[in-house]
This record gives sequence, structure tokens and C-alpha cells, in this order.
Amino acid sequence: MSVHPDLHQRYVQACQSLGRSENPFIAHLLQEASKDYKNEWTKGITLKIAGNNHLVPVQRVTDDDLQVLTSILRNTVFVTGLDLRYNVLTDAGAKHMAAFLEENSTLQYLNLMFNYIGTSGAELIAKALHRNETLGYLRMTGNKIGNKGGMFFASMLQINSTLEKLDLGDCDMGTQCLIAIATALARNRSVKAINLNRPLLFSEEEETTVHIALMLKNNSSLVELHLCKHDMKNFGVERLCEALYENSSLRYLDLSCNKIICDGAKFLAKLLKRNQALKILDLSANRIEDDGAIYLSEALAFYNRTLQALSVVSNNISGKGLVALSDAMKSNMELSYIYIWGNKFDDATCMAFSELIQSGRLKPRCTDVEPYRVDGHVHLAELSHGLKKHYYWMPSYGEVPNRDANASLAIAAVSEH
Repeated sequence: MSVHPDLHQRYVQACQSLGRSENPFIAHLLQEASKDYKNEWTKGITLKIAGNNHLVPVQRVTDDDLQVLTSILRNTVFVTGLDLRYNVLTDAGAKHMAAFLEENSTLQYLNLMFNYIGTSGAELIAKALHRNETLGYLRMTGNKIGNKGGMFFASMLQINSTLEKLDLGDCDMGTQCLIAIATALARNRSVKAINLNRPLLFSEEEETTVHIALMLKNNSSLVELHLCKHDMKNFGVERLCEALYENSSLRYLDLSCNKIICDGAKFLAKLLKRNQALKILDLSANRIEDDGAIYLSEALAFYNRTLQALSVVSNNISGKGLVALSDAMKSNMELSYIYIWGNKFDDATCMAFSELIQSGRLKPRCTDVEPYRVDGHVHLAELSHGLKKHYYWMPSYGEVPNRDANASLAIAAVSEH
């Protein structure tokens, strides 16, 4: 066992030697971390220095603060995770982080989501990961690294063999770097989960989806894939389904916020009849309507016994389609999570899902609706459950007790940071 490190004392000394002012938020969290050290030293701890912490006074982390922080953590072996989301870090801060990643050999989890890191910062961090052999999970969500910044991460994926989860959602990436990332993933065998949400695409040809589909034909390690807001239509869905006939590794497919209609749902239904790997399918905010829901329910009722979670939130589905999905759950015992809010509920829908919940077939924490009665009629109220409940926000008070309410890889686990 190593000597107990007093992180707070080292932080005070580092601020003095570097001529920086102390950040009271960092100082408070380091005091708490030092107290936790005795119990956590064997498995490591994550320092949660998130700028959106509402339970304590927050002074958001600046580039200068990060320079001091990385200087004291460089040789601290029991800190294995660093959560710096929602702070004010820029490319100058990314330079300090890149130097830290090149020297540190214990950090496994790094969350930089929604800072102000741009293209040059992305280059520094991506190049640091050419040499880093310990980081397993990196979140760059919401940093506007652009197409050029994405290209540096595509190059990194050709070299790095340690990173398992990479989140590049909302990063303003373009067609060129998405194709480059797909090309790199065709050969990469370490990445298990990748988020490519909301790129900036200016073509109607769906070239990026075609290249991602080609990648899925060759990749046998990717487990989780997010393609939200890709302007995907039925053509793109058909290409993905053709690829997934041959893919036996992907478990979580996120196609939310696209332009998929009933014909696209028909391709997915055909896939579900044959694919024995997919466990989570997110179709939120598309427009599959009743016909699409019926295609899916038929596949789930009579053929598929693998899918565990389905989200059809806000898909313009009325009672006919929703009742078909509820009927599918009566014959398919494997489908445990279903999210339906934002569609057109009628009396039959409310009764069908009320019966599923009251009979115990559908657990309250596994759906986003809750039945209640008014004047003898059953209605459905919304619950704040879903596949991405904690994508942008995690409780400051600790771990989520019911992880299945934020299904993601909690259902189909890969590895934890």
C-alpha cells in the first residue's frame, strides 16, 4: 500500500509554487478525496470536478486551475477517473491535459464534455493518446472540435489499442472525418462504444451512413453505436440493416432523431427476425407511425428473442401501433424495457400498458409511463426514464440506484471505468 497522499496539501503547495490562486471548489473536493482514499485505494477513485454540481458552491475550472491539478495528479496512482465536464477549459487547458496523458499511467476515465476545446486542443489530446496506454473512456461531447479535430481522432484510432469508449457527440464534425473514423474502426479492435451524434452534414446522399455500414461488416468488436441526428432516411437504414445481418457483436444501436418512417421500420423488423445480437434499439424522435410499430411488434412477438430495450418515443404512433407493441410484450418475455411517451395515447393504449404494469410484466422503472385513474378512466403520465436519462447530467449525490432507468450499457455491459 502506498503512502497516504494529502491531495489538498499538495494542491496548496502547487498553487504557491506556480503562482496560481486556489480554486475553492477544487480544494474542497481534494479534501474529500483524501478522506475517501483509505477505503478506495485498491480500486481507485474518480475526482468529480463537474462545473454543473448544484450541491456545493462551484467555481468553474480554468486552464490555470487545470495546470495545477495535473501537476499534483501526475504521480497519484489511486486517481483513476477525472470528471471535468461543464467547465471553462480551452485549447490552453487541453495542452496541460495532453501533457498529463502522456506521462500518467493510471487514468482510465476522462470526461471533458461541454468545455471550450477546439481544433488545436483536439489535436493535442488525440496525439497524446498515440502514446497513452491506460485511458479506456474519453468523453469530448459538446467541444466544437470541428471536422479537422475529428480527423485527429480518426488518426488516433489507427494507432491506439487501449481506448474502449469514445464520445464525440455534438462536436460539429463533418462528412470527411466521419468517413475517416468509420475507415479506422473497420480495423480497430479495441473500441467497444462510440458516439457520433449530431455531425454537420450538408449532403442528402447519406455517404457517411454507407461508410459506417461498410465498417460494421468488418468490425467484430463494436458493441455500442450512436448515430443520432444523422439526417438518416430509409436508404441509410437499409444499408445498416444489410451490414448487421453479418454483424454479431453490436448490441446497442441508437438511431434517434433521424428521418426514419414506416419503410425504415420494416427493414429493422426484418433485421430483428434474423439478428441475434442486438439488445437495445433507440428509434426516438423518428416517424415510424402505426405501420412501423406493427412491423416491429410482429418481429418481436414471433421471431426475435434477443432485444431487451426498445424506445419509440415521439414517433407519431397511435393506439393501433402501441397496442400491437404491448401485445408483443405478452409473448416476448425477453423485451423488458419499452419507452413510448410522446405518441398518441387512446383508451386502448392506456388500458394495455396499465395491464402490463399492474400484472408485473412491465416494471415501473423499465418504462416512461405510469397509469392513473380519473373519473373511472385510465390515463398515462410521463416518468423521467429513458435510454439517455443521464447522458448530459449525472446526479452529484452519487451513483444512480436504478441503472436500468438509464439503460445504455447498463443492460449490455462492456466495461466500467
